Amino acid sequence: MSEVQEKIVALHKYMESRILGQEDLVKKLIITLLADGHALVEGAPGLAKTKAIKTMSQCIDAEYNRIQFTPDLLPSDITGSEIYVAATGQFEFRQGPVFANLVLADEINRAPAKVQAALLEAMAERQVSVGGKQYKLPELFMVMATQNPIEHEGTYNLPEAQLDRFLMHIIIDQPNASTEHKILRLVRQEEMNDDKKERQKICTVRIDDILAARREAYEVHCSNAVEEYLVQLIMATRHPEKYDDELRGTIAFGASPRATIALDKCSRIHAWLDGRDFVTPEDIHAVVYDVLRHRIILSFEAQAGGLTADAVIAKLLKVVPLP
Repeated sequence: MSEVQEKIVALHKYMESRILGQEDLVKKLIITLLADGHALVEGAPGLAKTKAIKTMSQCIDAEYNRIQFTPDLLPSDITGSEIYVAATGQFEFRQGPVFANLVLADEINRAPAKVQAALLEAMAERQVSVGGKQYKLPELFMVMATQNPIEHEGTYNLPEAQLDRFLMHIIIDQPNASTEHKILRLVRQEEMNDDKKERQKICTVRIDDILAARREAYEVHCSNAVEEYLVQLIMATRHPEKYDDELRGTIAFGASPRATIALDKCSRIHAWLDGRDFVTPEDIHAVVYDVLRHRIILSFEAQAGGLTADAVIAKLLKVVPLP
């Protein structure tokens, strides 16, 4: 195991010790970070969505900003704006909170389309356009957006173009009774003790370490057979009837080429985190739901019949032959 891999594993273990009951969320956030992507996390209030990204930022020598999305939020509240400076008689650009390494877009679906569009450019192009000028974002840049599935009043659906910009759509659930007890004990301990020194001692990851980890993970080998399997899964979302007649008419629009690239990246990083230098079908299965569930648009008939994207993906995994 390389030095940088040891640091990432230490980050992973430390986050799991602080975000109890959400091991899958922690791993998927680290995969998203290493894949140079963005994550959309959906779950009920109080499931440590905000704490997860905040804990990650505390362990990484990087800048963190939180943006609370509200219906009256303006694009300039995210990107920044040009301010007239009387002393110089000129306009100067003042950066908004999006100029950070890790950005939490809390309750993203509470902002209208024009605000979401401002974030879309930052996520896709890694730059912000203000006053006809482009301002580059940091090389390490990740957005973790959250949304609440049980609250619909005052919310706006995210357009498909923006959903496709998220590398992963992670859905989290309530913890079980055993984990709930552990959470209570951890919160009591944190309230009694200051763990800042402990955190600095256990895990400190630099931005250079993240960039080096990306390079290592991208070198993980993917055989021709596994690559063909990955591509066939994507093809099955576009032409499901060719793989199973029962799926005919269930998908209105399949996954885009961006999904193919995302699935390949995430599979390689999953293998790398598990200490392997090659990709297996199990690596693909571990990330395929999070990569595809927001990129598959079900037909009206499928939705009326109660089908979900996850159910369709599960069916595709059964009908697409393994290598």
